Amino acid sequence: MEQLVGREHEKMLLDRAFKSPEAELVAIFGRRRVGKTFLVRSVYEGKMLFEFSGVHHASLAEQLLSFSLALKNVAGDKTSDAKLTSWIEAFHLLARYLTPKLKNKRGVVFLDELPWLQTPKSGFLGAFEHFWNSWASRQPNLVVVICGSAASWMIQKIVNNRGGLHNRITQKIRLMPFDLNETEEYLKSLKVNIDRYQVLQLYMAMGGIPQYLKSVRTGESATQAIDRICFAKDGVLKDEFNNIFTSLFDNAEQHIAIIKALSVTRKGLNRTEIILSCGLSSGGTATKLLEELVESGFITPYIPFDRSVKESIYKLSDEYSLFYLKFMQKSRFTGDGTWLKLSTGPSWSSWSGIAFEGICQKHVQQIKKALGIAGVLTTESVWRYASKGEEQGTQIDLLIDRTDHCINICEMKYTLSSFSIDKRYAAELKNKLAVFREKAKTNKALFLTMITTYGIRQNIYYTGLVQNEITMDALFDK
Repeated sequence: MEQLVGREHEKMLLDRAFKSPEAELVAIFGRRRVGKTFLVRSVYEGKMLFEFSGVHHASLAEQLLSFSLALKNVAGDKTSDAKLTSWIEAFHLLARYLTPKLKNKRGVVFLDELPWLQTPKSGFLGAFEHFWNSWASRQPNLVVVICGSAASWMIQKIVNNRGGLHNRITQKIRLMPFDLNETEEYLKSLKVNIDRYQVLQLYMAMGGIPQYLKSVRTGESATQAIDRICFAKDGVLKDEFNNIFTSLFDNAEQHIAIIKALSVTRKGLNRTEIILSCGLSSGGTATKLLEELVESGFITPYIPFDRSVKESIYKLSDEYSLFYLKFMQKSRFTGDGTWLKLSTGPSWSSWSGIAFEGICQKHVQQIKKALGIAGVLTTESVWRYASKGEEQGTQIDLLIDRTDHCINICEMKYTLSSFSIDKRYAAELKNKLAVFREKAKTNKALFLTMITTYGIRQNIYYTGLVQNEITMDALFDK
């Protein structure tokens, strides 16, 4: 079996659930391909009594038949050959099979892709609630793990359930994509030995999704891997974009519209701007769509400095979606060598800057550690000021507000070599600090913090302007 890399916190939680003296109901959610099923199978290898996964777009009869066959596979002739007609029946058979198994040892039941089992009028959720409340919760040797890629459904219907499962979840785990450290470790486990700049390139194109990274081959450069995986005729990610959203959301067109709107703006959009851009209604529909995309990990809300939650700025935080919409969706190039051509074009510069900023925003804990403020309470935000008349506007994409009366104003630059601050950019940075100081009305100490790939060249514009300097290596820390 493939080695499980990273996931130390999640492994600890699952191990704790198994060692508990009581019945445990564990809910795991996270986006498609992030490794939920592999995590459960790895941690509970040899402890699984029954495993079943929902089938996408299958009818009630098809789901029940699949369940019956899965149960017969582990129970043999001990289960009835009668055709199942309801989930109540299905769970009754499961309980009958599990009862003798749980007398002397602890075991795990794993129900995967739960949202796909809740087909219209299927009664699945009610039957599962009855199964847990009337029988499973009374079995001290039982761990039930339920899992789903539709994160919003899992949260609304399971975690925040107001019916029979209200407050029944004993442990919830939101499985996130790998960070850069885990990505590097995972690639090494696959015998892919490349330097950190190339790991960063892969991450910018496909994020920390294990199933995507698994396609990288030994001996390939990042450019070769991206070329083959994303642009070749049979590339694994060539048609993944639409598959992601249609598998997670019903009527995914509106979700995709929001993703596309956010993909073309570096500064992000607030709720009103998204509604106008996508032609959405201003009521509950927009709220529900945004919540679903946030919970599924595709977009991230950032509260602007000194503003309320209602004024949140949403940014596209899924690397693959940004890459797909920028380069793959309408590319006139196809086949071998496509990425080599595109990565030397003008679009590469704007994309790489946005992608690197997004990665830095995901690795704030590593940035804080590099700054020596890991133990300081902070809030992270964005800030922007629109031009008014002759006043020059400005934007800060990462602002770390500290309780020790300091603020780190972070500037992120992705370059092929060390970065050099010239006269024009130095003036821009000074203006940014001055505008923020005036408009935000803060007396805190402002520390200009440069986050780059290979560092900054020392020159007259660097001295006295930059207080902190961090390279990409810091982002790879644990």
